Amino acid sequence: MSETSATAKSDDQVHEKKHDKKHGEEPSFNMEELQALAALVNEHGFTDFEFENENIRVRLSKAVTVAAAPVSAPAPVAAAPAPVADVAPATEPVDEDAGLFKITSPIVGTFYRSPGPDKPPYVSEGSNVSADTTVCIVEAMKLMNEIQAEVSGEIVKIYVQNGEPVEYGQPLFGVKK
Repeated sequence: MSETSATAKSDDQVHEKKHDKKHGEEPSFNMEELQALAALVNEHGFTDFEFENENIRVRLSKAVTVAAAPVSAPAPVAAAPAPVADVAPATEPVDEDAGLFKITSPIVGTFYRSPGPDKPPYVSEGSNVSADTTVCIVEAMKLMNEIQAEVSGEIVKIYVQNGEPVEYGQPLFGVKK
């Protein structure tokens, strides 16, 4: 009896590999196959990829970094000096979320504020929570994952609407400690 598994190649073609269980050969990935799979995952912009069958489990994950905004060059100096009294000091934008603890999604899935469509939300803005308070559910692959606050404080901001898809690490709630 033989089993067929898909193997990713760098030219985006899928080749089949035959594995014979009679002879004790177990299907596995070699380094070239893993590198080709990683290249495909990177090419398509995934941050997490997981594959598992009865013989092997492969998980590829990469950290996403946010590039800083480029600093603009200073304006050229005019020939005549401008009066200093007329120049107002530049104010930096104020981050409304500064000082808030952000409860983030631990997985990719769908965000739900309540345990059911006819049930009230777990928390609302102004709700006080403790570290073990359930604040929402993130559904992933038909599994309902309850998300805890992880910190005590007051919910001051809800970043996601009910039923929206969420990514790994995406802020869900802002908590004022």
